[in-house]
Amino acid sequence: MPAIITSMTTLILLPGMDGTGTLYEPLHQALNGKCKLLVMTYPVDQTMGYADLEALVKSQLPMDEDYVLLGESFSGPIAISIAATQPVRLKALILCATFARNPYPWLAVSRYALPFLPTRLAPLSVLSYLLLGRFSSKELRTQLADALVQVSPISLKARLYAVLSCDVTEKLKAIQVPVLYLQATRDRLVPASAHADIKRKLHEMETCKYDAPHFLLQTKADEVVNDILRFTSETKA
Repeated sequence: MPAIITSMTTLILLPGMDGTGTLYEPLHQALNGKCKLLVMTYPVDQTMGYADLEALVKSQLPMDEDYVLLGESFSGPIAISIAATQPVRLKALILCATFARNPYPWLAVSRYALPFLPTRLAPLSVLSYLLLGRFSSKELRTQLADALVQVSPISLKARLYAVLSCDVTEKLKAIQVPVLYLQATRDRLVPASAHADIKRKLHEMETCKYDAPHFLLQTKADEVVNDILRFTSETKA
């Protein structure tokens, strides 16, 4: 019988591209104290790529307690890279609407044009379409706008450059903990091929699918939490 997850279990969430950690109130509410949720944040005014952000996250990981790492969207490659180093306290890896390499390889060359793009990369209406789709609401659009306004354009461009240059697929083979992939079937930003890329390397990876947009943790928090708690309980059995 699987062990029951306790309030001492720590779920460490690595956030999406904004890196502010301010978009997870639905997740906090759904967890309702059933486990500890630690949301990492990234500097809002620095040009840090994946290697720098990975080092930052590693420096803040707990050394005296077990934890589960959840990499959402932009942070998937960071979570994969850390898991590949086989930290002693890491017990499971969860990947949410994310990728192991640039999900649009044909866009890779465009990274060299990023410094010349407008300060604001895309209007809120476009971002809402990509991230929320028909699940959009005034509250979620406001939260998204509030998160993005905190981050400098130079930081966002550095993170987009990191995505366009990213490929950590070979590191997947070094992961030894159980892995769960949370897939949004109505994701307009990360294609289904990104999940397939990871699945080819991690044959035993479990996948949970949701009728949801890219902002899965914000729109389907209750369903996601049920699957996370089940998965983490089973990994402790």
